[in-house]
Amino acid sequence: MTGILDAKIEEYLEGLLPKRDALLAEMEKYAKKNHVPIIGPACGRLLAMVTLLSGAARIFEMGSAIGYSTVWFARATGPEAEIHYTDSDPENSRRARDYFERAGVEGKIRQWTGDAIESFDKTSGLFDLILIDINKEQYPQALLKAVPRLKSGGVLVTDNVLWSGKVARPAKDKSTRAIQRFNKEMYAQKELFSVIVPLRDGVAICRKN
Repeated sequence: MTGILDAKIEEYLEGLLPKRDALLAEMEKYAKKNHVPIIGPACGRLLAMVTLLSGAARIFEMGSAIGYSTVWFARATGPEAEIHYTDSDPENSRRARDYFERAGVEGKIRQWTGDAIESFDKTSGLFDLILIDINKEQYPQALLKAVPRLKSGGVLVTDNVLWSGKVARPAKDKSTRAIQRFNKEMYAQKELFSVIVPLRDGVAICRKN
């Protein structure tokens, strides 16, 4: 529970979700047991929906952990898709590679191990969709990096933008201050049409003009 929604409402929404297949269920169980942050099934469906609606085929994830969100993206894209996975932990990357192979989507994935923004800088060209889900203190920098690299009509998705409700109170830590700054700068971007969805821990969805 994130504290964003009433606990009963959050339980209700979670209860409505269709049962995940064995692979996603295994990833969710591993993440919970080992305290690995993943977007969860409700936001996974949101990512898939945004991908399907936008027709995104070239995707960059800033922060992918064990590849849970990557699998949702991969399953929502066609055979020619190119999805860039990033994580700073080699063990997460190794585990993610195993999941991709078992999901049969490894051919779509380009894996980067190291800082997500540094990995992003090593790529070229425009992306249809960029996900930001990294160290929260890096969010403002990630926004500035991402917007110029989105194609016209491209989508920027950012997780944890409500930060368990802490963004609505005076900030007492660097992460909260960074997210507050990110949210203000996101809405100030004239190139973006932005909205925050209060699902789970808050998801921002932006479309570039």
